[in-house]
Amino acid sequence: MTTTELPARSLRDLRVSALGLGCMGMSDFYGAHSEAENLATLDRALALGVTFYDTADMYGPFTNEELLGRWLRGKRDQVVLATKFGIVRDPTNPAVRGLNGRPEYVRQAIEGSLLRLKTDHVDLYYLHRVDPQTPIEETVGAMAELVQEGKVRALGLSEVSPETLRRANAVHPITAVQSEYSLWTRDPETGVLETCRELGVGFVPYSPLGRGFLTGQIKSPEDLEEGDFRRHNPRFQGENFARNLELVREVERMAAEKGCSPSQLALAWVLAQGPDLVPIPGTKRVKYLEDNLGALDVVLNADDLARMDAVFPHRAAAGERYPDMRTVNR
Repeated sequence: MTTTELPARSLRDLRVSALGLGCMGMSDFYGAHSEAENLATLDRALALGVTFYDTADMYGPFTNEELLGRWLRGKRDQVVLATKFGIVRDPTNPAVRGLNGRPEYVRQAIEGSLLRLKTDHVDLYYLHRVDPQTPIEETVGAMAELVQEGKVRALGLSEVSPETLRRANAVHPITAVQSEYSLWTRDPETGVLETCRELGVGFVPYSPLGRGFLTGQIKSPEDLEEGDFRRHNPRFQGENFARNLELVREVERMAAEKGCSPSQLALAWVLAQGPDLVPIPGTKRVKYLEDNLGALDVVLNADDLARMDAVFPHRAAAGERYPDMRTVNR
């Protein structure tokens, strides 16, 4: 396969393409999906120079890792592979979930992920959510053992507070923090990004397109398929939806002025927040992948950024980003 080369960025000690690919929607949460289309999208991403791929054992559950395991055959050395553990779903009832960061579960989880991914190591292994019943030092200590054994190259955390990050980093260097961050989700700006930079930790924004809302493709809740979890997301409901749609119209206007798509503008804003950020927009379609990568060619000047910040201040979006916010920012 002939590949091009994208600009690269560093997450502490990992060098990756400046935009990664979030793979969750290929298997779960966003309605119907096609194996053939998933594989075509993955192939196209690699051909276009994407080297950073993000999954988790809870996506499916398990089926997203299995998909990547099938696709990775013969390509493993071209890919920086990230997966996550810690959210436990019941395969017979995926709506039921819990958190587990106990040391014995850390080992159980990585063995399952390696088996499904058909690889002997993961490049970046995240704790998906903090288990309030297990001290972070114990969880990260067990994760550090996996690094020593060669099963994991680097460690990450997801949706953590600055204090938790500091405690974890004191046990073993944390390579990246993954949290939701976009024009309409600015939570990490209240301490997390600052702490990452102080400690030399990279930052991986997930849902940098506002779960698709910032693309301008979603005009009403009826545009979402049956089974799409966004139908139950507070920001996609009732008055919140209408208010947030007004924000998206501003993105569309600014994108038209810049000669780019709304998606490209929104991603360019995230990329402009610092060279230590590597967004992972998710898609299961080649056309959206190609559009997203065009963000790397969009240049935003200081006036553009100031205007966008004025439209999207810290709490611009209406509604919480999850129905239950208790598991995030811990």
